[in-house]
Amino acid sequence: MDYRKFGNTIIARFDKGEEIFAKVKEVALKENIKLASIEALGATDDFTVGVFDAKKGEYVPNSFTGAHEIVSLHGTITTKDNEYYCHLHLSAGDNKGNVVGGHLQRAIISATCEMVINVIDGKVEREYSEEVGINLLKFI
Repeated sequence: MDYRKFGNTIIARFDKGEEIFAKVKEVALKENIKLASIEALGATDDFTVGVFDAKKGEYVPNSFTGAHEIVSLHGTITTKDNEYYCHLHLSAGDNKGNVVGGHLQRAIISATCEMVINVIDGKVEREYSEEVGINLLKFI
């Protein structure tokens, strides 16, 4: 991984074999990011995304292997209990043009991942909602 900061924007390159969540966390902690939006593209050959089942109150995971292009990766960095918290969604396409996606749980880079982190001045917390079953944004 390597990255550079330009004003409030960070441009990062994640490398083959690196896990996306681990690298986002590494950058966020090093740069003391409390609030940001994320977008990225790249390639993965081993990833898990989930879909939230509101009736069960849990994410149903789907794991994929083999060559996939990350066609869209979006999300946020916020805080929960004043600690780093990251929420990402990923869509990836295979060699036949089939696209799958959902709530990102893990992804290993197969070639590279180019990420833009737009740091926002401010702070937004997360708070668990008993009604919904997930951590929702809480504006403080």
